[in-house]
Amino acid sequence: MEAELKAMLSDLETLKRSLPDPSHHASIDKMQLRVEHLTNLAKSAPVQRSKVKDMSAEVVDSNPYSRLMALQRMGIVQNYERIREFSVAIVGIGGVGSVAAEMLTRCGIGRLLLYDYDKVELANMNRLFFRPEQVGMTKTDAAVQTLSDINPDVVLESYTLNITTVQGFETFVSSLKNKTFRPSKEGSGVDLVLSCVDNYEARMVVNQACNELNQTWMESGVSEDAVSGHIQLLIPGETACFACAPPLVVASGIDERTLKREGVCAASLPTTMGVVAGLLVQNTLKYLLKFGHVSPYLGYNALKDYFPTMEMKPNPQCSNVACVDRQREYLLVKPARDAAAKAKIEAEALSATEFPLHDDNEWNISVVDDSELDKTDVRSLDALPDGLVRELPNADEFQKLPVPLETANSIDDLDDLRRQLEALSAG
Repeated sequence: MEAELKAMLSDLETLKRSLPDPSHHASIDKMQLRVEHLTNLAKSAPVQRSKVKDMSAEVVDSNPYSRLMALQRMGIVQNYERIREFSVAIVGIGGVGSVAAEMLTRCGIGRLLLYDYDKVELANMNRLFFRPEQVGMTKTDAAVQTLSDINPDVVLESYTLNITTVQGFETFVSSLKNKTFRPSKEGSGVDLVLSCVDNYEARMVVNQACNELNQTWMESGVSEDAVSGHIQLLIPGETACFACAPPLVVASGIDERTLKREGVCAASLPTTMGVVAGLLVQNTLKYLLKFGHVSPYLGYNALKDYFPTMEMKPNPQCSNVACVDRQREYLLVKPARDAAAKAKIEAEALSATEFPLHDDNEWNISVVDDSELDKTDVRSLDALPDGLVRELPNADEFQKLPVPLETANSIDDLDDLRRQLEALSAG
């Protein structure tokens, strides 16, 4: 666009010179001013990047994936480009969900499904992601607008609905089962569901849908005082579902809706929400790309920088019927899964002994056995090239220095003095 406008300016200047009648120059000057104005507008317009067909590890400024693909070169991830095959659903595009969506978009996730019913308000500006000019837009539309500009390679699906309603729940479950992105995928159409909602009722709806679909999901939350949060991995049948161990306020029979007071809102820190969103997406990447350890539960206390972890087993007497069904199914397949996992570990251990570690390293780094060091003459390692001498004495020679003569004489003098004292006492 900018190049075309510059060419038009050049054409107008040529036309101006070719006209013999100066009376036409004023009109051309006016046209040139308008083209210059459009050129300035084009320069200030946001730059939109084009789609990238294949992820490349080429280290050039124009490659948006070079730093991500470096994870593969460094051995952290086996095949980073697989991230384009995955679909992730994010329920709740608020302080945590919006930042999680942006992080996954920048990481090059294949497809994002976004769910929220709320609109952007100026009160949301204390958080990350949303901008003042988006006030009044639905959070899902605002998210699609921003995320599509960041990475046009990501397939974005937005659902402006309340999943706690009957119709909203049906649409939610139906969208999770949709396999148009990957027709050959087993199970539901998404690989992971991220719950970033701020109330118990919505969490229970996500819990119900994932239990029915046997869908793995991750739950997240930030406390009302904004100084603590958590993330949790929930695998139907294998780990506790959200109904297996309800929060204390719910277990006590208190309706959470009665806790909200008019004119009083919960605190919100973009730092705490950013930390929780980062932990959530980090766990998501580890789960999808299979590297590192996926935390079953990770808490965060901002006041003490404390990160507690724990595991929660499913409750056999859970009130959620679908959860109990998934537990029975898991117990049936558990022996075969354990045997397969054991065989895999043994195979990896065998292959590790058969092939030397880092056999093809480009820096020619070698590892020496400690037992071999014991057999080596350490003094030979201290040898200097011909013509060089040490300013300080060698440590081995220093340890072998003879006992000074003065020390020996002092010992003889003491013996002589002792004999004289014994003679005096005898007299």
